[in-house]
Formats: sequence, structure tokens, C-alpha cells
Amino acid sequence: MTRSARVRALFALALLALSSYVAVTVPVRLGLDLRGGTQIVLETRSTPAAEADREATDRTLEVLRGRIDALGIAEPTLVRSGENRIIAELPGVQDPREAADVLGRTAQLTFHPVPAAGDGTARTLPDESGAPLRLGPAALTGEHVEEAAARFDDRGGAGWHVTVDFEGDGRDRWARLTGEAACRPAGDPSRRIAIVLDDKVISSPQVDPSVACGSGIRDGATRITGSFGPEEARELSLLINGGALPVPVETVEQRTVGPTLGAEAITASAWAAAIGTALTALYVIVVYRLMGLLAVLALACYGLVSYAALAALGAALTLPGLAGFVLAIGMAVDANVLVFERAREEYTARRRPSARSALTAGFRNAFSAIADSNITTLIAAALLFFLASGPVRGFGVTLGIGVLASMFSALVITRVLAEFAASRPRVRRSPQLTGIATTGAVRERLTRRDPQLLRRPRRWLAVGATVLVLAGAGMVGRGVGLGVEFTGGRLIEYATSSPVDADRVRTALDEAGFPRAVVQTSDATGLTVRTEPMSNAQEAEVTSAVRELAGGAEKVRDELVGPSLGEELRRNALVALAVALGAQLLYLAARFRWVFGTAAVAALAHDVVILVGVFAWLGKPLDGVFLAALLTVVGYSVNDSVILFDRVRELAGRHPEKPWPDVVNPAVLQTLPRTVNTGMGAALVLTALAVLGGSSLTDFALALLIGIAVGTYSSVFTAAPLAVLLGRRRPRSG
Repeated sequence: MTRSARVRALFALALLALSSYVAVTVPVRLGLDLRGGTQIVLETRSTPAAEADREATDRTLEVLRGRIDALGIAEPTLVRSGENRIIAELPGVQDPREAADVLGRTAQLTFHPVPAAGDGTARTLPDESGAPLRLGPAALTGEHVEEAAARFDDRGGAGWHVTVDFEGDGRDRWARLTGEAACRPAGDPSRRIAIVLDDKVISSPQVDPSVACGSGIRDGATRITGSFGPEEARELSLLINGGALPVPVETVEQRTVGPTLGAEAITASAWAAAIGTALTALYVIVVYRLMGLLAVLALACYGLVSYAALAALGAALTLPGLAGFVLAIGMAVDANVLVFERAREEYTARRRPSARSALTAGFRNAFSAIADSNITTLIAAALLFFLASGPVRGFGVTLGIGVLASMFSALVITRVLAEFAASRPRVRRSPQLTGIATTGAVRERLTRRDPQLLRRPRRWLAVGATVLVLAGAGMVGRGVGLGVEFTGGRLIEYATSSPVDADRVRTALDEAGFPRAVVQTSDATGLTVRTEPMSNAQEAEVTSAVRELAGGAEKVRDELVGPSLGEELRRNALVALAVALGAQLLYLAARFRWVFGTAAVAALAHDVVILVGVFAWLGKPLDGVFLAALLTVVGYSVNDSVILFDRVRELAGRHPEKPWPDVVNPAVLQTLPRTVNTGMGAALVLTALAVLGGSSLTDFALALLIGIAVGTYSSVFTAAPLAVLLGRRRPRSG
């Protein structure tokens, strides 16, 4: 074993050992759909300055969402209920009372001068030590704060403190405020600046003697000091960053709620995931034999590393998240397939004398395609994390972890196992065992027929345009139905005389024509049903079904609820997605020239429109689960196009004299075996989820099946023909 191989093996063992330790010792957090959580009902209150109307309640909800994200609570659900109530459901909360307290605080932060004695306009509050402190009018508020952070400084003696950075005209205001205070003598009370949170002086430090009179602190920064512990400093920074609530809120109810999915649905989904994963593993082994078996072992390690990373970050696992996790295992096959197909090319072309040397060349030749495809996905994941919020931000975290773990699995673990196996004497004597000593069924047929797929690129683009028109007709004619997460709906709460089985209620409502109703138990004898908007007649059907199953039930609440994916969250998600696509285009233009970047983004837009159009024709709603599927399809589509264009770039460098179509067409044919085998691996998992996973996963799996089929088609028959037309004057190879 070479030195580099030993380093890879030791690195793999170390990371797997760490992942195993984390997986065993760190409990994973389950989402509301799998485990339930804490439900907190908040009510907004009017003040002389602001009325607690629907608009103020919606603004308050968005501020609360930011606070919940800062608390580290993953996958929460927040909806407006009626005019002035907000229902927050928080999975896996360790201290519900503390969470309710943090959510409900108004966090009105102000900065005041301390006027000289005799100023009749000043008011008096106790300072942090309890002594009376005179305060002038507020010079700055929390709206002027750009960011606050909890920090520890043992050298300056400040201990735990909170740094505050101002923005906009807050910098000038801060400079004027501190400049005026600096003109007072050292030790004079009027040299102090009072920092007030919710009418309580939390700190009133004197301006440092180094600050010049009239000049003030001009870097727009300060720090709040006091007798802070780490948790107090963190909570204060959280409240300052979260912003002030538009109106005060009061916690009016707090309870424990059950999972939104039943045990039967969870069990069916688990079986579907297990069967789908087993089918994918079997397919890889059949196609690649020994190398396929080793790839399956590497994929098991991939699953361990991903799971440990999610547990360590405290991400909440939801059912769509678990399904996406299983799908990621299927798609992680892609990097292994890329390597094995390149190794097959090297071996069958007799450029390499042994399976081991062919594998080494395969890893080397596939590296650029693996790196480029994963870097584009990482760009999208990073921008979704930093620019979006809520479930879209959580998707960015899961996506980034999956990409990094996939690269580790393919480039480190698979390589260590494959090179070790290929160097064994028995394998050297029988290279057919490796699975890379043959061309494979797909490549053999393509080599024999040599189809000229791109001889008439305009025809393929015309077919794609026709399909786009049909999809657009569905979106315009039938309309795009939005799910309850986007539109809101109706929430009905019942008090039952005895505990009722939520699974039986879900089944009864499904049979009554409400398949998407969300049913949750609360405390001992409470039951909540949340549906899309419905008429009073439909509400009577739901109530009748609940009363029949519960042996009597009293309706205690019947309110309209707002969307859980609010306007700001949707806007942030769209902005993040647009910026991510722009960043991917720039990266592809830099790596492959603008022709390839434009073609890849055009194929991506083609896939998104068709997927939305198909769902419109089928009459299925676009909900949060569909959003997760759509983001997955976006990553898959770009990944497909990048791998194709990586081969085009390679062939263009080898044959600079060939016409452009004669370069793109062989690239399509050479990457097609990888496309087919990767697509089959993902399709087996998704088919199992669609057929066996129950109604909770059917639409998710269907959206991904459609997206993967369309993405595979578009990379060959949309991106490639478009690159041929745009590149009539051949771009320089990058």
C-alpha cells in the first residue's frame, strides 16, 4: 500500500470512528410529524402606539420565526390563527417555559443619554445595581442595530459581554451620543450611556476617557457589559438580533402535542425506505459486481457520516427529510458510477494493463466531474442557508452535509476499498470479478449503433418547447394549486370525553374526502384538525366524523389560520434560489465558458416549469413537501448537465480540429451509461417510496420521479442541443 493510500485509509477510519461515537451518544431530534412537540399559543395585544390587527400579527410572526431560528429549533411550524393569535409548534424543545418566555418578550432596546441634574424632562429608572438613574429621551433604538453577538474576554476583564454593531444613520447617532457624553468630566454621572431593554437598565457604562469630546465613537460599535453568564449573554444577543416585536404578545396557552403523522404511516415509510435502499444496493452489485459491493459498503459509511453530522448539528429529522436522506443515498451512487464507468473505459480500451491501474485512472479522470458537480451544489446549499430561513434553510444544511459526505464516501472510502481489493492475487487473476473488465450493456449497445443524436439539434429543442407549452397550458388553464402551508386554512379543536386514536381519525377523514387533513392529539383528551379552507358543510362532516369516533366531542375552537410558509419566508426562499442559480451560472461560465453555463441553467428552468406544469395537470397542490422535492430536482438537473459538459470539455481539448456537433455527440454517448445507472439507482428508491410509503410520501416521491426523468432527458436533449447551437463558433476549452 502506497503512502497516499495509507493516509486515505487512516483518515477514513478516524472519521468513521468519530461518526460512530456521535451517532451512539448524541440523540437525534425528531420533527413534529414524527414525534410531536410543544405548542405555544401567543396573543398579540394592542397598545396606544400600535393596533394588534392582522397585519401587525403577521409581522410579529416573522420576528418570532427569526427568534426561533436563533434558538436553534429546526423545522418549527408557525401560523396565524384568527386576527391576533399565533400558534407556534416546536419539536424537541428541552425547556418549553424558557422558549415561551423568549418568544413573548418584546425586546424594546433603546440607548439613552444621562442628563445633568435639574433636567425636568428626564425620567428615572433603577440602574443595574438598583440605584436611581435619570434618563433622557432615547437617542437610538434596536432598529439601528446591525448585529449583536455574545463574546467572552478574559484579558480585558469584561468576561461575558455582548458586542453591538450599528448600521445606517445609527452610526452617526451613536457617535453624537458618545461624543456629547465624552464632554463631561470623568466620574460624572452624565458621562454614562444607559442601555435599556424593556424599560429595564441592563448596562450604563461610562464613555471611555480615550473618546474625544464632540467626536465620539465613530466605528459604529459598542459592547454591553455587566454580570452576564454565557446563557444570559446569548439570550440578550438573540433578543437584540431578533428585533422588537411590533406589538406585545402574551402566552395564553401551552401544551404538548402529538405527531402529525400516524404510526402506520411512519412504519410504512420506514419499510419503503428499507426496501428501496436494498433494491438500489442490489442493482449496483449486479451492474458492477465486486466494485458494486464495495460501493454499497461505502454508501453505508456515507449514511453513518451524514446521520452523525445531522445529529451533531441538532437538525430535526422530519419524514420528508428522512425520505430525502434515503434518496441522497441513492444519488450518492453517482460519484461511484462515474469512477467505475471511467475505469471501464480505461480497461476495455486496453490503455491500462490491470484493474488496479484502470481504477486509479478512473478516479483521476472522474475527479473534475465529481468536483465541479458537487461544488455547484455546495454553492446552492450555502446560499440557501445564508439567505433563506425556515425549512428552506434547513434544506440547505441537509444538502450541504449530503454533498460533503458523498464526496468523502466516493473519493476516500470507495477508493481505499477498491484499490485494496483490486490488488489481491485472486482478483488480478480474474479481472471479470471487478465489474470493470466489461463495457456494460448500455455502452455496448451505444458503441454498436453509434447514434447521431445531435445531428438536428433544433428538432430536440422544438420537442422541448412543445412540452413547455403543454406544461404552461396546465399552469394557466387548470391553475397552480397551493397547499395549506402557502394559503392557510381552517383549524378546529375538540375536547373529547376520552382519549381518541389519531390514526383512526385520519383514516375517517381520508374516507370523508379530506386526505390532507393534519390531525394531532394534545394533552390527554384534546384533538386538533387542520385542513385547507373548507365550507361550513364540510366542517360539519369533519365534526360528525370526530364525534362518532370519540364517542362525543365538544368543539372548543374554530378559526381560520394563516400560511405556515409566510410571505417573507417565501420571498427569502425565492431570492436565495435566484441568487444560487446566478452564482452557479457564474461558476459554470468560469469553469466551462458561458455556452455551457447558459445551457445548464436553461435546462434547469425547463425542468422546473415542466414539473410544476405536470402537478398542475394532475391537480396536486404545491406545498412544503413539493418545495423540498423541487429543490432536490434543481440540484439533480445541474449535476447532470455539469457531468455532460465536463466530458465535452475533455473531448474538445483532445480533438480541437473536430466540428462542434462531433464533439458534443460522443460526449453524450460516453456519459449516457452513467446517466442510466445513476437514474436507475434513484428511481428504485423513489418507486418504493411512492408505492409503499403511503399517502404522506406519494406526492414527494412522484415529484422526484418526474423531476429525475425530466432532468435526465433535458441534460441530453435540451442542454446538449442548446450548447451545439450556441457554440457554432467553438468556445475555447477551459
